Amino acid sequence: MSMHPLAVPLLAGHRRALARAVTLVESSRPDHEREAQHLLADLLPYAGRSRRIGLTGVPGVGKSSFIEALGTWLVGEGHRVAVLAVDPSSPRSGGSLMGDQTRMPRLSVHPSAYIRPSPSGGALGGVARRTRETITLCEAAGYGVVLVETVGVGQSETQVAALTDLLVLLTLPNAGDELQGLKRGITELADLCVIHKADLDPAAANRAQSELSSALHLLTPRGASWQPSAVQVSSLSGAGLEAFWERVQSYFADQERVRARRRAQTAQWFEELLQAAAWKAFAAGLDTAALAGLRAEVRAGTLTPVQAVTRLLEPPTEGR
Repeated sequence: MSMHPLAVPLLAGHRRALARAVTLVESSRPDHEREAQHLLADLLPYAGRSRRIGLTGVPGVGKSSFIEALGTWLVGEGHRVAVLAVDPSSPRSGGSLMGDQTRMPRLSVHPSAYIRPSPSGGALGGVARRTRETITLCEAAGYGVVLVETVGVGQSETQVAALTDLLVLLTLPNAGDELQGLKRGITELADLCVIHKADLDPAAANRAQSELSSALHLLTPRGASWQPSAVQVSSLSGAGLEAFWERVQSYFADQERVRARRRAQTAQWFEELLQAAAWKAFAAGLDTAALAGLRAEVRAGTLTPVQAVTRLLEPPTEGR
């Protein structure tokens, strides 16, 4: 089979080819899905060499301003940076409610940066449905740093940890209050924490750094190879960006840890796809009228959901 027409220009770093490829993999049309798999198979040998970094945080923490400041600094240091920003989907149109090109004006026009906002499409976990595939496309196009910004933080905002090598949690200087709601959720998954807007209240930022460092030590025992920590950053002045990146580089110095994490993620992805395919195959053989009847009984309260599923899974008997 010949290479997909988009493969060659994408590998050459053409942004228009990358944009078209992302649109293709995000499509839910069956013919587009088959075409996307052809393209991904062609590009897979050229992917996997980037630093995949997930970024999450409470609303108002300034994720976009942090990403613009970090991305602008990184391209100035010679890196090529891709930003995959997942925005909440409109419940009416299904489209993205916000545009990250407008929130990252400097970075969006830089020739070494690529920003792709995608609607979450109702997907849980704070990421879009095809974020994994989009990361592969960006890597094949030569972007050495891929930043994945989630919708926000919460108990369901953990899927990004299954897509990236390193998860960064952004907090504000008054992080003590936030920790009460976060410490058993996303904080225990964080590999690195950033006290953002640290210049607004230096004393509070120092307290937050101390509290976060203690919480990370207690909540996230990772062994001797890596201990999550907290750093202070001001996107406005740029203070702390270099120290943050030094911590990131320290994390990626242990390539075996990164490879092990990706192997586990790939195995998890396979299980998720298997479950989805199994359900699709099972649903294809269902009697739609019988399924509609069971749903109606559940809604009416004459049948419990457990009873309905049990009946659905019962093997057919003679005469049925």
